[in-house]
Amino acid sequence: MPLKKHRPITPAGRYKLLPDFAEITKSKPERSLTSPLKKSGGRNNNGRITCRHRGGGHKR
Repeated sequence: MPLKKHRPITPAGRYKLLPDFAEITKSKPERSLTSPLKKSGGRNNNGRITCRHRGGGHKR
């Protein structure tokens, strides 16, 4: 497995070597295994807040 060498932005990063998983990884994930992250925002099927202090935030 080849090693990936990083640019020396910091002194410690000059010697950083990480494995490159390109040969054992597909370019895209298996579609049947991916699903959207559903957020309810603390609301139930009626749309009422049932769990306090939830909701808002950045969409993922």
